[in-house]
Amino acid sequence: MSESLILEKQGHTAVVTLNNPPANTWTAESLQLLTSIVKDLEHDREIYALVIRSESDKFFSAGADLKLFADGDRSVARDMARDFGAAFETLAAFRGVTIAAINGYAMGGGLEVALACDIRVAEEQAQMALPEAKVGLLPCAGGTQNLTMLVGEGWAKRIILCGERVKAPLAREIGLVEEVVPEGKAFEKAMELAKMVEQQSPTAVAACKTLIQSHRKQHPTQGLILERELFVDLFHTEDQKEGVNAFLEKRSPVWKNA
Repeated sequence: MSESLILEKQGHTAVVTLNNPPANTWTAESLQLLTSIVKDLEHDREIYALVIRSESDKFFSAGADLKLFADGDRSVARDMARDFGAAFETLAAFRGVTIAAINGYAMGGGLEVALACDIRVAEEQAQMALPEAKVGLLPCAGGTQNLTMLVGEGWAKRIILCGERVKAPLAREIGLVEEVVPEGKAFEKAMELAKMVEQQSPTAVAACKTLIQSHRKQHPTQGLILERELFVDLFHTEDQKEGVNAFLEKRSPVWKNA
């Protein structure tokens, strides 16, 4: 495996560490590798959560290396846009809970990978931006869509159209991140959340995530219908019986993700 992404497994949680010094920029190779990693984890029934962290003390990720776009080659742009889209859309669709531990600058594609996650924890010194328009580009890895869903149209326009850089406390205030923690504590908090996920039925969590994200593609009425259908579908799983009976027997459930 390329050293630009390091995969570890801790219990039922997978940890992917961004490790491309000095700024953890994304390359075609690392994007394709992320796609492959997430697809493999999708089939690993022992994994319930995925945490993305950075090896750097300064950067979570600075996004794409702009040298790739210096000569204006549209074929390079098309290939990179495809790789970004495939990687982050695969991440967003992962059945488990994805958590970004943002410990530094998250810029462009570096913020977009965090936006593709379910939950974002940022250290107090972290700064986030989608500055692509400053260099004649635009966010092409879900940034315009995912940011708007999180913070609303007004703040999305300030961040993207005005190029505003957002520090962690403000990011928490506007809903860009779910929690701000002291410096050096993002990964610890992310793992704490992942351990909470491990206590949930993985089959129920996957169904709930599908329902929560269904509003992106369909009217709420369809979401309510799907909600009831997936509720009944859980009764085909071993985890449903285990969860209810463990509660009634006053013991901790033993999930099988089946």
